[in-house]
Amino acid sequence: MSGVRKGVCLARTLGQRQLTLKPTRPGLRGFASASEVNPPQNGHLSDVESTPTFTTPAPDQNAIDAFSQTQRPDLIPTRLPGNRYQYHPPKYYRGPLHPIQTPPASDPTARDFVPGPFNFPRLKHTYDSTIAPDLLTMTYQHTPPGTVPIVSQKGSLRQWDGSSPYHKNRPSRGPRGGGSSRLGILERKIDWNNIPEIQAVTINSYAPNSAQNKEYLHVARAVVQAISGAYPEVTTVKHHVIQWGVRKGDKTGAKVTLRGGAAYEFVDKLVTLVLPKIKDWPGIKASTGDDSGNLAFGMKPAWMAYFPEIEFNYDMYPPKLMPGCDIFIHTTGTSDRQGRLLMEALGFPFYGKATR
Repeated sequence: MSGVRKGVCLARTLGQRQLTLKPTRPGLRGFASASEVNPPQNGHLSDVESTPTFTTPAPDQNAIDAFSQTQRPDLIPTRLPGNRYQYHPPKYYRGPLHPIQTPPASDPTARDFVPGPFNFPRLKHTYDSTIAPDLLTMTYQHTPPGTVPIVSQKGSLRQWDGSSPYHKNRPSRGPRGGGSSRLGILERKIDWNNIPEIQAVTINSYAPNSAQNKEYLHVARAVVQAISGAYPEVTTVKHHVIQWGVRKGDKTGAKVTLRGGAAYEFVDKLVTLVLPKIKDWPGIKASTGDDSGNLAFGMKPAWMAYFPEIEFNYDMYPPKLMPGCDIFIHTTGTSDRQGRLLMEALGFPFYGKATR
């Protein structure tokens, strides 16, 4: 009987040792806590730490002050300011001979820096690869070396006589006959650094009935914003027009100016999608222009529906309130002839006789 008791005690002791020496799982060996030896009653919470992150106490104020103090207090007053050795572009342009020049607008340190461009329009790519070389080739005029240029006496720039050392490398003098504003911009020869290109596009919509009914103004602003993709500004009347029933200061239109890639995208949309759908459109009048390379043409209210932004949602715009618009294309050309050459290369047709 005593032998049976000793056997039962020995088996109980061996069973307790097996529970005590139970190995932990290898995946949680490094994260095992003291509670793993005596696991809790719930089996699904046996791997959770006893002190989670949410219940961890916050650091004391002394630890925070020691962490935020990056330098000794006795060295802080003698430290140089951070902006002393930073480059600051000049605020004013003081001429090409000034030793400090303003950086170009593409430089991030420039004051007039504008990020971009973020896209490369298809028409701009065509201009750079095809149109610009063609314009330079078609307008090339060969001048043999040693040929004396013929300078007309009226409406042309004059050269300096060289009587002073300051005349060297100086730009030519203005034409005779008073201010150059009356003579207009002199046409510059198309050269490798003077090829006409699109500078800006202005869209102006005028609705004279907006003085009596503001709905005309709302529709005009919505149409201009839809076809241009930019928020337009409201234009006002500068003078009284009794026949139209408008007074000075009335809001009667909307205007927006596109530059850069947005201007090329709008011109591409005009040439490719809008103007080919107008069957009775003769083209741009050849006599248009302001003697500075800028051309303009108008769009009737019935033609505005051919813009893709208005065509797919035409029911949103009341047909009786639909306004027309005037499109001004600003180019870098110095004469209307150069502006027409650029517009014809882009795909705009012209009709009539050119006066200049």
